[in-house]
Amino acid sequence: MADWDIRKLQILRTLRERGTVTATAEALHMTPSAVSQQLTNLSRQLGVPLLEARGRRVRLTDAARLVLTHTEPVFEQLERAQAALAAYTGGEAGEVRVGAFPTSVPTLVVPAVRALRGTHPGVLVRVREAEAAEAYDLLTAGEVDLALSLAAEAPSAADPRLTQVPLLADPLDVALPPDHPLAPAPDLTLTDLAAEPWIFGGSGPWSDITRRACEAAGFSPHQGHSASGWTAILAMVEAGMGVALVPRMAATRRDGVVMRDLGPDGPVRHVTAAVRRGGESGRAVTHVLQALRGAAAAGAHPGVNPY
Repeated sequence: MADWDIRKLQILRTLRERGTVTATAEALHMTPSAVSQQLTNLSRQLGVPLLEARGRRVRLTDAARLVLTHTEPVFEQLERAQAALAAYTGGEAGEVRVGAFPTSVPTLVVPAVRALRGTHPGVLVRVREAEAAEAYDLLTAGEVDLALSLAAEAPSAADPRLTQVPLLADPLDVALPPDHPLAPAPDLTLTDLAAEPWIFGGSGPWSDITRRACEAAGFSPHQGHSASGWTAILAMVEAGMGVALVPRMAATRRDGVVMRDLGPDGPVRHVTAAVRRGGESGRAVTHVLQALRGAAAAGAHPGVNPY
């Protein structure tokens, strides 16, 4: 029987996800030569070629992909075993590392932590702020136990590595200066603002969300200014430099800015929690997920719809 080495299989799995030996080494805190050596040894142990050269890069062979297809349930079961062992040895205590995108920290993570102090004081939550897409990378790399992110940045729902849990649909309101002629307009829509200069980041999830929302409304937004922080964006709106979409759970009150609801058919962003497949059975992770659901359902921001 072939010698199935879990550590080497994890390296092969990471190479599939990261694409290059260098990126795999960085993710696993190894040297590229060590990654190559481990995969060469695994190929020898299994008796099949796992990699083939493509120019300066390598790609997984069909045999490697077959191996990973059959070992995914093993990784899932190991996650379950680790979760079960943690529950056995720690009971209601345990540490959960949470990677969370910036606006979710004050609106979801902090209320969840406060709730856990009262219901499960032995559960310790360690928060790592990360951009939406990075949160998933941290999760798959094993650097966090739970990722709080946006569905738009999530891997495919068919991804065998992750279990994704919808938390809420966060409406996107439009921010306008108070003297804007459309600020008091009834039944305001995005299409009404198609000719306006828009303020959003030059790249990243918020740029993508703004562009997709406007394109769904039938126009491509003209980017008048580029900014990624809400303080800068709202300051420019207040100065009459343009308009912006702002997620309701991220909005902060500002006297010089009018926030307009775009109605039941307006754009939303979907917030999800994700764990590695099998990890959701861990007691501490379950308590954190329940607390996050409670924070999402608490209605701290009117119009935010929990699932």
